[in-house]
Amino acid sequence: MQRVLRMADGIDRVSEWLGRAMTWLTLAMVLVGAYNAVVRYLDRYTGLGLSSNFYIELQWYLFSLVFLLGASYTLRHDAHVRVDVLYGRLSRRGQAWVNVLGTVLMLMPFCGLVLWTSGEALVRGVWAVDEMSPDPGGLPRFPIRLVIPLAFVLLLLQGVAFLLRELAVLLRPPAPPAPPPPPAATP
Repeated sequence: MQRVLRMADGIDRVSEWLGRAMTWLTLAMVLVGAYNAVVRYLDRYTGLGLSSNFYIELQWYLFSLVFLLGASYTLRHDAHVRVDVLYGRLSRRGQAWVNVLGTVLMLMPFCGLVLWTSGEALVRGVWAVDEMSPDPGGLPRFPIRLVIPLAFVLLLLQGVAFLLRELAVLLRPPAPPAPPPPPAATP
């Protein structure tokens, strides 16, 4: 089991590194968005033409990268939205069962479905027609189409690491019950 958990640690390190890289992409996205907002107003009064579809689509691409590549980091830190009606009341083993079932029945099939459909769209959009933005000065679509399957492979790998950790909880023998408290002394 230690070997399997070391493999999960390796996957965690990749997700951690990606998550830290996403902070820099987030900063870049904010700076590009601020630039877009400022030059749009400058263009209105000066007519310099500093704004372009390139920067607008670049901001959209950066947001997509942060969202897609940050998903594995978010799963690594168990920070995805969770409807916590009963989960918080369960024992750690009960929570592990919910996590195992959710990962196997929902996360992994969803990642597989997205990988299957995005691969088809990638081949059709990139290699078949060399898809570009319909807007003048826009960006090619293939970088984002390439990132979608990559992001879901990373999310699937992080799901495997998450699953392995939860299985380790289930395979660990249950803790023995706590001894009863000593009887109270009577005067």
